[in-house]
Amino acid sequence: MSIVIQEARARYETHFEAAAEIAVRAPGRVNIIGEHTDYNEGFVLPMAIERETVILGRPSPDRVLRCYGANFDRSAEVSLDDLARNPTEPWSDYVAGVACELMKLGKPVRGADLMILGDVPLESGLSSSASVEMAALCAFEALGGFRLEGNEAPRLGRRVENEYLGLRTGIMDQFVIRMAKAGHALFLDCRNLEYELVPVAFPDALFVIGNTRVPRGLAGSKYNERVSECAEAVEALAKATGKSGRFLRDYALEDLEKAQSAMPGVVYRRARHVITEDTRTREACMAMKSGDAGRLGELMNASHDSLRDDYEVSCMELDAMVAIARALDGCLGSRMTGAGFGGCTVSLVERDQVEPFCRDLLIGYRAAVGREGDIVVSVPADGAERIR
Repeated sequence: MSIVIQEARARYETHFEAAAEIAVRAPGRVNIIGEHTDYNEGFVLPMAIERETVILGRPSPDRVLRCYGANFDRSAEVSLDDLARNPTEPWSDYVAGVACELMKLGKPVRGADLMILGDVPLESGLSSSASVEMAALCAFEALGGFRLEGNEAPRLGRRVENEYLGLRTGIMDQFVIRMAKAGHALFLDCRNLEYELVPVAFPDALFVIGNTRVPRGLAGSKYNERVSECAEAVEALAKATGKSGRFLRDYALEDLEKAQSAMPGVVYRRARHVITEDTRTREACMAMKSGDAGRLGELMNASHDSLRDDYEVSCMELDAMVAIARALDGCLGSRMTGAGFGGCTVSLVERDQVEPFCRDLLIGYRAAVGREGDIVVSVPADGAERIR
């Protein structure tokens, strides 16, 4: 764990003047490859990271969730009888949304005193929000004496995003945060939710996450616009090819070439990214299985170039950090990760070069853009769980 649980317990007791009865954790995640494919029912290859959200709690005698955001020293109260969104403390909406969806399933959601503490960088593309959601789910499970099995948990998390928060996101973040296993990446088919835990067997390479510290938020970005452009591409593809596919996952590159004249150029490029990214992700899974770090790095490079040029979700700082990383000794590949418009990069780096790589990446980034960055070096971590 990256958070010291004894210190968290002491902080809980100071705030609530009582001891916590349960503690849970949920990691952040980094997507190794497969970007903007999840809501197109394609393929993704993420892993959980060694940064996490921890929630401590105890049941309360009433139907109120008293939430304390320890990182901000902010409090919010949520009535289980009125789970409206909170405009003044929007961070509590992730907890309220999970409670709302659980109650729809008829699960025994209880009032509780909850403290939320985390070290997943916010608005960085490492899924701090989904980490809170899955930690909240674990907390409600522990307090209510039930458990959602299989993919029911990540599906609930997606409903929180789509229906409660109004964000048109896919299921990748919640899925890997809930289902991850230490030492493994997770190859997920976002259509049927079949997944495979893939050992990360690169003894001579590590993943290095570079945070540009350019904040991004899905609701305020062009994320929903990209979802609509993909839908427009599907409509044109269906008319041009006579196929009945409902998502870009259902079409090949040759289909796209046939339909190119039937769609605006920008929509064509959006579709080209998604279709080629699905292919890259499948190939990356095979490279990981065979221990071919060099091939994985090549695919990561191609992914970033496509996200930058065809999908246009990169930004100056992301491009600068990727370019600097690729020029450093030991870098096998580097790309932006997450929805884009800021956030993080992920690089595959030779193990014996990790220390100078991290140092020189931050120095180069500062010189290039005049902004301080951060580094996270992580091996694949376990998914969300109760802390016994």
